[in-house]
Amino acid sequence: MDPRSLTPALRVLRLCLHLLMAGLLALAALRAHAAPGVAAAVATGAVYGAGSLLPRVRDAVRASRRAAAVWLAGLCAAWLLLLAATPEGLWVAFPLYFLQLHLLPGRWSLPAVALTAGAAILSYVGHGAPLNPGVFIGPLLGAAVAVATVLGYQALYRESERRRRMVEELIATRAELAAAERHAGTLAERERLAREIHDTLAQGLSSIQLLLRAAERALPEDSAAARHIEEARRAAQDNLAEARRFVRALTPPGLEHGSLAGALERLCGTTGPDGPRVRRSVSGTPVALPTPYEVALLRIAQSALANTVRHASASRAEITLSFMGGSVTLDVVDDGRGFDPAAVRGGRPSPEGGFGLTAMRSRAESLGGSFTVESAPGQGTAVAVSLPLPLPLPSAFPLPTGADA
Repeated sequence: MDPRSLTPALRVLRLCLHLLMAGLLALAALRAHAAPGVAAAVATGAVYGAGSLLPRVRDAVRASRRAAAVWLAGLCAAWLLLLAATPEGLWVAFPLYFLQLHLLPGRWSLPAVALTAGAAILSYVGHGAPLNPGVFIGPLLGAAVAVATVLGYQALYRESERRRRMVEELIATRAELAAAERHAGTLAERERLAREIHDTLAQGLSSIQLLLRAAERALPEDSAAARHIEEARRAAQDNLAEARRFVRALTPPGLEHGSLAGALERLCGTTGPDGPRVRRSVSGTPVALPTPYEVALLRIAQSALANTVRHASASRAEITLSFMGGSVTLDVVDDGRGFDPAAVRGGRPSPEGGFGLTAMRSRAESLGGSFTVESAPGQGTAVAVSLPLPLPLPSAFPLPTGADA
């Protein structure tokens, strides 16, 4: 156990163990009635005190566990000398049980406790004390209580650690969801600004160009106003080009350098040399998609391909974008090891602890689409999303007929 994780209650329990050991050693020294017994009690106390003060023994975690085992062996040896000197050393066995269970691995701690109880009983009998059931029941009952207490505490500690990790994961997930919501809000605002710029400034400037061009054709060639109209038309053309640059700058990342099909093609090259071979295909007649559709389909493809690379151990994968009249579908299929989809339904995390399928399903359903996963252990995985196209389908920033490029 990491000592930094000790609660005040556990620190009190550690202090109580120190006081118990000190009290039992003092009792053994007082009732020894001989110098060897007092010396053995003092030696045992000195070894115990040294271990309590040395950080490598006190912490007893990972690298220092070996040092703790060596110290415990020395403490047990000093205790055996105390047992040989006086039968009162029997009572020191009880705190030793807790030390052995705490410092030794499970496969060694229980045998050590049994040997300690046996040594205590044999020592009491060897000193010629009268035999009675308490001689056997006392050490054995103390050992049983110590084992039950430590094992119960360890179970509670493991449960506490599991809950702590769950809380940390929930906090991290909440932060991710908040970041995702901020990102979604940013994308929505970018799309709104792009649409407003296109529908107002860009379209207005295109119309101004058309009107100025018509006015140029209607004026005599030697008209003094022709030069001013030409300058106004060029200014409108320059500002239209600037407005289009604003629109392109507000395009979501991944789609700013081309269409959704092009973004999926670039995605296929991101798996690295050790990843699966990924192929992209497009079926049907491609049509311009609204920005939210392109963003959702690209993000779902990225998430599905990331799952394939991280968890599927696949050698091949295929991304298919299909345009089917009133809907657009995206399929991501791999030949990996597969999984049981029923194990991650209902918003529960996957065995690896992720929420990717839930997020993909949420993206599809937010646009009125459907999301399905077909998989089985050893049979690969197929992820499919279908989005209904709005009617009428908006064009991707159309230009008025006759406008200058």
